[in-house]
Amino acid sequence: MDFLTTTGISKQQLHSLLQLAKNLKEEHKCGKPNNSLAGKTLALLFEKPSTRTLASFQLGMAQLGGSATLLSSSNSQLSRGEPMKDTGAILGRYADIIAARLYSHADLEELAQASSSPVINALTDLDHPCQALAALLTMKEHNKLFAGSKFVFAGDCGFNVANALMAATSLAGMEITLACPRECKINEEYLSFARSRSTVEVSHDLFAAAKDADVIYTDTWVSMGQEEEKEKRMQMFLPFQVNSQVMKEAKKGAIFMHDLPAYRGKEVTAGVIDGPQSTIYDEAENRLHVQKALMLHLLGKA
Repeated sequence: MDFLTTTGISKQQLHSLLQLAKNLKEEHKCGKPNNSLAGKTLALLFEKPSTRTLASFQLGMAQLGGSATLLSSSNSQLSRGEPMKDTGAILGRYADIIAARLYSHADLEELAQASSSPVINALTDLDHPCQALAALLTMKEHNKLFAGSKFVFAGDCGFNVANALMAATSLAGMEITLACPRECKINEEYLSFARSRSTVEVSHDLFAAAKDADVIYTDTWVSMGQEEEKEKRMQMFLPFQVNSQVMKEAKKGAIFMHDLPAYRGKEVTAGVIDGPQSTIYDEAENRLHVQKALMLHLLGKA
């Protein structure tokens, strides 16, 4: 079993993973050792730079008694054009589980098809399912994860993080509003998935979208691989900056979320991201625990 997309899990599996992650986090806070993956190995295949994803997978595997090894596109034969299927076939024989952070989702599918070991999507251009799980665990901790609560995503609603969150929040029964420029192309597959499970509105007015929100989420306007479009994207998304006036439209007690890295003064103001409603560090911390839950689940140790 692989974990390649957020749309690939059921509502029951989602809540089971979140509960397991919650339990693992509580164990960790209490200092209770967990060696469920003793002797198991994790291969990390990373084409893109990483802070939270890399550290949380490496340290998560160590906390479960296993070990991890990192291969990047520069220090592996991928840099010389080795096919992804060859890399997947070999890593599947070496490691018990693989986490891959790649530019192309098609490459991830090729890797997974060739691997005899489970593959986790640690980010592609299509989806970021581990981030979505961490976000939902954070919402759960802040009492925002319930059917009918309002989730607003502001900014680039056509890229991986928005896709993942659209799918995950719809599985949880949240009401979704996507606030983005008219030029933004929302992924039709993920939009259809979300609308088949919950209500999804698309707004081109962030202040109207933010009204009565329980959660407001944003992401960088310029993701890795989009650097050439930076100036154009900055102008296009400027009306969708999350600031204190936007947060005032939300419900009292609403939370602000961002998957990081964040660019203060761009997609969000410093007053919001560093303010009392921000949960950015909670969400980043929860990457560790949801990924431990995922590895245990995929290796049949949950």
